[in-house]
Amino acid sequence: MLDGLELLQSSDDEELIAIVIDEMNSWKERLEDLENLAFLSGEFDLSNCYLEIHPGAGGTESCDWASMLYRMYTRFAEKYGYAYEVVDELKGEEAGIKSVTLKIIGDKAYGYLKRENGVHRLVRISPFDSNKRRHTSFASVSVIPEINKDINIEVKESDLKIDVYHSSGAGGQSVNTSNSAVRITHLPTKTVVTCQNERSQLKNKEQAMKLLKNKLYLLELEKQNSEINSLKDNSVSINFGSQIRSYVLEPYKLVKDNRNNYEDTDPEKILDGEILELIKSLLKVK
Repeated sequence: MLDGLELLQSSDDEELIAIVIDEMNSWKERLEDLENLAFLSGEFDLSNCYLEIHPGAGGTESCDWASMLYRMYTRFAEKYGYAYEVVDELKGEEAGIKSVTLKIIGDKAYGYLKRENGVHRLVRISPFDSNKRRHTSFASVSVIPEINKDINIEVKESDLKIDVYHSSGAGGQSVNTSNSAVRITHLPTKTVVTCQNERSQLKNKEQAMKLLKNKLYLLELEKQNSEINSLKDNSVSINFGSQIRSYVLEPYKLVKDNRNNYEDTDPEKILDGEILELIKSLLKVK
């Protein structure tokens, strides 16, 4: 790189200068990648992850905001080579979603997305308000890793409440004609998981049990080490003052993360999934 700097100072050859600049930019990108890897050394950082979105109070407004976040994360996955599966989705009564669980599949999915954990705030002119007033909406995002190693967690059948019901998500007509969706409640911890992305009730139950064991494993880790709190969704109020990030569409345009004061004046770009730079900026935040 030092040789490149000397060439830039001494040469008048524009083509050579362009080659040197490209090479230096390439090295800069490699160094940034290595720096990012140094911050992705956690036990589960290389893993796939489950990402859950729940609207806060506010009815249709919050349900619509939850669906915008849903689109943001699926667009992020599509843009940066991650696969994703909709494990469970519950539509809102008028618009948006009441809840959704995605499985994000790919290298370092959890490492990159774990800092999305928390409350996200939207300020905009409501499309549901005939008077065109400004509204503030909240939604929570919870990210947990997929734990691939054998999880030695004993789950007693007597501790489980298993409900089956008609699926409401995509999957063709037959998905709604049988009780294929599964909801499992672990009674001692009040942990609830649902799955409806498969046509088979048995497969949905297997997927739901896997997700339940992931959550119970993290609860067990939390008991052993309080610092592991960041691996699961902490219980927070989904309302004003608790947000990790704000997305303002009116009266000005700004996305601001409260943890490192990262700002972007193009919220439409962010909401279209261009969140990699924002995510990378948070890797250094403790």
